[in-house]
Amino acid sequence: MLQNYFPVLLFILVGILVGVGPILIGRLIGPHRPDAEKNSPYECGFEAFEDARMKFDVRYYLVAILFILFDLEIAFLFPWAVVLREIGWPGFIAMLIFLGILVVGFIYEWMKGALEWE
Repeated sequence: MLQNYFPVLLFILVGILVGVGPILIGRLIGPHRPDAEKNSPYECGFEAFEDARMKFDVRYYLVAILFILFDLEIAFLFPWAVVLREIGWPGFIAMLIFLGILVVGFIYEWMKGALEWE
């Protein structure tokens, strides 16, 4: 019975070694010379000038959501283009309706100024 689980156990063991091995090697072999510069917090190469819990503008999240939305639209276009001959006209019309709804939404967002960044 153990023969059936041996490949799974071996896979788990190799995964743990690949994940933990480099960390242990770095701890054992790497130099331990911490100083103030190495221990200081950093972000983007300069000292932080505000609290890390500062509020972001809502437009940042709006642009991120819009990017994801239109990125997914493109992700639906590739498989559709591959099987277009097989699905025929009904699939073509369905995709036109889908794209039409997204274009109407895009125009609405554009007219409302959601894509403007000051």
